[in-house]
Amino acid sequence: MNERFTYHTQMEHRNQRYTGTGNPDITKWEYGTNLRRDALSSHLSHFSRMLYFSAVENESIVRLKNRMLEDMLQPCGPPPPPRKKGEF
Repeated sequence: MNERFTYHTQMEHRNQRYTGTGNPDITKWEYGTNLRRDALSSHLSHFSRMLYFSAVENESIVRLKNRMLEDMLQPCGPPPPPRKKGEF
């Protein structure tokens, strides 16, 4: 019983501290948005990866950074309409 209590408190603490880890109430759109933003921020923070992307796409690094930052606003499109209570 004590191990179960410890596990749940650790999960709750992780979900409160890191927003992208998800919880049982997270929607598919929110999860995809968090995942995409994490990937884009990782790409932006590594210069060598940006250098590779700029060579592959034949664009400057500044333009790629600008496009990726704009994509971080709504990476999966606008949010879906809210569901009514009891809908799946």
